[in-house]
Amino acid sequence: MKQYLLAVHMVEGEPLPSEAEMQQAYKAVDIFNAELRAEGAWVFAGGLHPPSTATVVRAQGGQVVTTDGPFAETKEQLGGFWVIQAPDLDAALDYAARGSAACGGPVEVRPFQDMPEE
Repeated sequence: MKQYLLAVHMVEGEPLPSEAEMQQAYKAVDIFNAELRAEGAWVFAGGLHPPSTATVVRAQGGQVVTTDGPFAETKEQLGGFWVIQAPDLDAALDYAARGSAACGGPVEVRPFQDMPEE
């Protein structure tokens, strides 16, 4: 089975959901996570702190340079993710639709590159 990244995107500056909406989303995501596990698709998942907590690390000319803040200067940022395994892209898209419904945000689907066999 192939592995896919299901990336949840957030838009900085949009109004935050109410506490009740957040709690509902947490419950829905917990249910979705349990379904992924039960269906054998679960690999790993996580939610991320806001982009303002990011640090970018660059190795340049033998030096390490760190910069506060997200790498990309954009309003759309990664808010969380799932790594799943699915038989094909159509199945991964179905999981993404279910994940989007659970978390209430857009979910981008990207396949992992195949690793060369050793």
